Amino acid sequence: MQELSLGQFGLVYNMLSLATAAMFGSFIFFILGRSQVSFRFRPALVMSALVVGIAGYHYWRIFNSWDGAYEINAAGTAYVATGKPFNDAYRYVDWLLTVPLLVAELIAVMTLPKGKSGPMMGKLIIASALMIALGYPGEVTNDMTTALVWGTLSSIPFAYILYVLWGELSKATAGESPEVNVLFRNTKLLLIGTWGFYPITYLLGIESLGLVSGADALVSLQVGYSIADIAAKCGYGLMIYAIAKARMEAAGESADPAFAKAA
Repeated sequence: MQELSLGQFGLVYNMLSLATAAMFGSFIFFILGRSQVSFRFRPALVMSALVVGIAGYHYWRIFNSWDGAYEINAAGTAYVATGKPFNDAYRYVDWLLTVPLLVAELIAVMTLPKGKSGPMMGKLIIASALMIALGYPGEVTNDMTTALVWGTLSSIPFAYILYVLWGELSKATAGESPEVNVLFRNTKLLLIGTWGFYPITYLLGIESLGLVSGADALVSLQVGYSIADIAAKCGYGLMIYAIAKARMEAAGESADPAFAKAA
């Protein structure tokens, strides 16, 4: 493990801390926000809470692993390895659990017919699991060719997921109110923007490409993934909540349990 400057160690330390706080704070918001939407949208909020709850736990583990992997040197000028390995595999375990849920919560808020939502969700969950599994071998290798091969393979299910969701989001906006249409459009942009950020960060981590090297590659990877996760999980969940509220109000529905019984 490379020696880190005080600024490099502190930047990652603070970003991991921020991501942990953002995930747990969002978890509380989505749990409380569940009661603010009508019953047909509540599964989407439950999934949003699960996503950030799982991510918060894993970020807490990553944060502790990072803190334990380095210690300040005797001169107080840099951080050096303690001999304890930094376990970044927590991140891939997190993605393996949360990415399928991210797909599922979007389908849930779209409230598609059961005959359509079930098969679509199954295909997208399989594709998301393949995307994460295929990306991991490229993440842990130091060989540029191997990393690029696995990264390319991982991009195939990634492109498939975006293609399907993009098309279904376009169909879901038909007949919706202008406010809901804007929210769906913004969700599509957030989806492509945040998910598209991961391949960029992945490439930054391949030192042999020469984009960044040494400690800068490690720091860029951790900071980049943390920013992307906050946007793709917390920000995305907030968009799901906003869509649920807007669709509920446009349909004249209520979050009151009595409304669900009457309906």
